[in-house]
Amino acid sequence: METVKNKKQRCFSGVQPTGDLMLGHYIGALRNWAQFQEEYDCLYCVVDMHAVTVRQDPDLLRKRALRQIAMYIACGLDPEKTILFIQSHVPQHAELAWVLGCYAMFGELSRMTQFKEKSAQHDDNVNGGLFTYPVLQAADILLYQAEKVPIGEDQRQHLELSRNIAERFNHYHGDTFVVPEAFYPKTGARIMSLADPMSKMSKSDPNINGSVLILDPPDVIMKKFKRAVTDSGSRVAYGEGRDGINNLMTIYSVAAGRTFEQIEAEFDGKGYGQFKAAVGEAVVEYLRPVREKCEKMLDDNAYLAGVCADGARRAAAIAQPTLDLVYDKLGFVPRG
Repeated sequence: METVKNKKQRCFSGVQPTGDLMLGHYIGALRNWAQFQEEYDCLYCVVDMHAVTVRQDPDLLRKRALRQIAMYIACGLDPEKTILFIQSHVPQHAELAWVLGCYAMFGELSRMTQFKEKSAQHDDNVNGGLFTYPVLQAADILLYQAEKVPIGEDQRQHLELSRNIAERFNHYHGDTFVVPEAFYPKTGARIMSLADPMSKMSKSDPNINGSVLILDPPDVIMKKFKRAVTDSGSRVAYGEGRDGINNLMTIYSVAAGRTFEQIEAEFDGKGYGQFKAAVGEAVVEYLRPVREKCEKMLDDNAYLAGVCADGARRAAAIAQPTLDLVYDKLGFVPRG
């Protein structure tokens, strides 16, 4: 029997299925998620309930959610080692979110930077779900008593809210929730847009040349890198104020396994055109096994459905005891 001392810490994370996963997701998150499987008890989710704060095409949302599960697996997540599931398949998320909403303060939610940004982007649909989105995110994490939450810098504020809600509930009702810690992976490179290297590579970028999708065919990847924004110089070297070339060097460093010093030496005396082509070729080969594995799985709907069903069952088995404990602390009558 596993002792408490030897028990692995739990890790939780998720991505919305509002668009196909990108090179930035793979380099900044998914390759790290795969490494965490050996060290942590991991749950990785497709957060489709978060996606509907913005109007979605139902058929496309379903298609993207399943495709994202396939991409998780293609990126190295093993359904035997890790719980992979779709958020809406585990109703405990929504149930806990209601309770936690009663422990989140209006002022806290109104200060959320992403609420302000998304309200500006979707000013014709500033709905309650958009405002309470961080509470559902807190429920996602606290439901599984996750100690570690791998996040990017843009999610720091939401994670802090999750911690505040957990501490507030624990204050009123005694120890109930693990207070989660943000986890910033050492190899979590921040990948920027190829079209605007001052902005993070994003699924919502209106410029299709700014983002490289994991499933982009090789010719498309090459075109995007050849069009990548650099600067007026010509020397391949990392430095302040050289955001475009710095971003390409970061990508090449990961895809080709080179240090910045090796990259500078390799392209000494060569122009940006040669370097951008080399980065494109390296990324094509870096993503090739992921793309090919994903495409094979997308032809097997029965397998993907089975992964989702098994993942939801295993996730619910962890989630329900937490929800039962919360309901008991609140004084709800037990279910028959």
